[in-house]
Amino acid sequence: MIKKPKKKFPSELRLDVVSGDWVVIATGRAKRPEMFKSERRRKIEELPEGKCPFCQIETQEKPLLIFFRGNRIPITKKIPKNWTTVVIPNKYPAFISDRSLNAKMEGPYQIMNAVGLHELVVTRDHQKSLGQFDTRQVKEVIDAYQSRYLNLMKEPQVHYVSIFHNHGAGAGASQVHPHSQIAAVPLIDADLRKALSNSQKYFENYQECVYCQMNDWEMKRKKRIVFENRDFLVICPFASKAAFEIIISPKKHLAYFEKITEREKLYLSEAFKVALSKLYKSLNDPAYNFYLHTPPCDGKNYDFYHWHWTILPKTATWAGFELGARMEISTIEPEKAAEYLRKK
Repeated sequence: MIKKPKKKFPSELRLDVVSGDWVVIATGRAKRPEMFKSERRRKIEELPEGKCPFCQIETQEKPLLIFFRGNRIPITKKIPKNWTTVVIPNKYPAFISDRSLNAKMEGPYQIMNAVGLHELVVTRDHQKSLGQFDTRQVKEVIDAYQSRYLNLMKEPQVHYVSIFHNHGAGAGASQVHPHSQIAAVPLIDADLRKALSNSQKYFENYQECVYCQMNDWEMKRKKRIVFENRDFLVICPFASKAAFEIIISPKKHLAYFEKITEREKLYLSEAFKVALSKLYKSLNDPAYNFYLHTPPCDGKNYDFYHWHWTILPKTATWAGFELGARMEISTIEPEKAAEYLRKK
């Protein structure tokens, strides 16, 4: 009997042996080399609402979570017409649900299957971005983030849950229709790994959280604060990675995003609404990415860390120096950026 060849896993993780960074090679997305030559560097295709895959939500994968005006709706085979936010599996995932990492060596290189889960958080309106939402609508999205995080962190192969949002072609969005993404993976990203290490060193040296120390300083000086409410600070950080970078950080020491309370979610929603609205108005709806930094869900103690959100507007393109030296050049002082945003 002839055995069928084992099907190639649609995505794989490869380790850079020098930097220690992992990269995802999306082998299942089937682009041939010659396709890159003819590919047009263009804006996102403006699909009308009638042809948008997220407006036709019934054409997508079975929903994992459905909201209507802040309330969760029981999941059924057919999504009700009055949905306002829905979480669905990504039809074209970078990470695939599977029990086997199948880790192996290939010469000096390490490879493993890109095991994990990849989901989309889709809001109803085809055009309206989060910066145009009211606080209640933003909270619904944050409710979805927390709910899915709490479910995904229980998966045996998941050690880290990444929540992020790409807005605009310049930020890598592939659809006009606003949506966030959640990737639950077995590895910790390099940026977070470095932040965890430095935060732990600071705590061991000073018995203080480095983020709490920075927040205290910012609240005293006020120069880089864009907005604050009872529980959160919206800041243009001292060493901004890009012009108009924004950090949304809890005022008190909170290590784990998934433990956020109902009251904290409400104030976080207000902070998000204000931050994104100010960017929308003051920079004429720029492309941006935002992402969550919170500890891994691998069972270890990360009480020394302080979760926060980062919003990075795409106000410039990285060139040779930034890419080669890994040192960003921001063209406006964070103090001036914060002052400008405060007025909007």
